[in-house]
Amino acid sequence: MPMLVIEGTYRVTGAGPDGDSVRFYPADPNHWDLIPGPHRVRRNRAGGAQLRLDGIDALETHYTPPHGTRLHQPAPFADEAADALLAWLGFTGVLRDDDRRVTAAEPAQVPGYILSRAADVYGRCVAFAGRGVAPAPSGRPYFVDTELIRQTANHRQLEQGLAYPTFYRRLYVGLRRALSAAAVSAREAGLGLWPSDLTASGAKIEGTGSLTDGAVLMPKLFRRLADYLALGDGDPSLAAFRAFLDQRDDRLTVLSTGQFTELSTVVEVSDQTVRMTRPPEDVVFDEK
Repeated sequence: MPMLVIEGTYRVTGAGPDGDSVRFYPADPNHWDLIPGPHRVRRNRAGGAQLRLDGIDALETHYTPPHGTRLHQPAPFADEAADALLAWLGFTGVLRDDDRRVTAAEPAQVPGYILSRAADVYGRCVAFAGRGVAPAPSGRPYFVDTELIRQTANHRQLEQGLAYPTFYRRLYVGLRRALSAAAVSAREAGLGLWPSDLTASGAKIEGTGSLTDGAVLMPKLFRRLADYLALGDGDPSLAAFRAFLDQRDDRLTVLSTGQFTELSTVVEVSDQTVRMTRPPEDVVFDEK
């Protein structure tokens, strides 16, 4: 799978990195313009941009529903994933304030590279994050195989059980399978968040407190529940949750059946208990 190689540095002070997102500064900011696709990478004045790590979704350390207040998923899993990402990249002595922004870290920046072929609708660069020396000159395409993917932060987060596999259609099949294998192995070994995961078995939701302090869920499902509850003005009933999902129209393909459908068809609600009927590695979402 050819991807664009971009060399640069990771910087975290003043930002709020989590387990699947971090800020990256290319050595040549013009290389952002080489990333193909309909969306442009949104960068700051210094040329840095937020990465969305491809193929993974870590528990949210800060999420604000469109009509609600900021929420997070249960600690220590959300914080553990964020801390593990920064440690893997090479940062030490990381301090955060109450808003989860990094106030100090050593060193100020660490060298690395990214592999990308798209930006998302929010202007984040969808990428695989590597550390050290890039496999090819910056600004050029490079054929990315599964061996190289195993050297990225994305794969590391999955193999340690610190994130859920979350796939979108642009990701090539071979790379997706390598990431799936890492996640399944972590789940079978009981690593990280998996012993506490309620995505398949079902989580009883009695309000936003169930999301922030209790239920460990696939972040995609958490975000939809948070959005739904924020519209309820304090009413925790899930009676209309599947109808809400229908309106959101999150399109996906179930890999095991080949069915092209939407999120509501793989979510089951029974009274106040919600679960997904397919494991996360068995679905591929359409990009918005």
